[in-house]
Amino acid sequence: MLLTLLLAAAAPVAPGCNSPRSQVEMNRCAGLEYTAADAAMTRQWKTTYAYMKGRDAADGSRGGGFGYAAALLGSQRAWIQFRDRECTIEGGEFAGGSIQPMTQARCKTRLTRERTAQLKALVWRG
Repeated sequence: MLLTLLLAAAAPVAPGCNSPRSQVEMNRCAGLEYTAADAAMTRQWKTTYAYMKGRDAADGSRGGGFGYAAALLGSQRAWIQFRDRECTIEGGEFAGGSIQPMTQARCKTRLTRERTAQLKALVWRG
């Protein structure tokens, strides 16, 4: 929870999103924040995946590596499904309402930032 708050505080505000005045603007800003979080996660994913491939290549003790990269790829695919479904549930509270897109985007932003931190930690631990 604390990590999420720190990441949210450190995240830059999308242009024009310091004080949105309508729900349409809030939805747009939430979407922009998610887009930025997703781009950051993609950058970290590339770094972490390359690192895991390197670990596999360096580990000859199991006849060609442990399978870090394959495990990471599988976990990332499962995580994306989890994130999308979880945020559908969170947004479902406001189904059909004008706040639903913002709620879903904020959920995706929060979970994506958490996943980015997890991916980063995998490289630091290694």
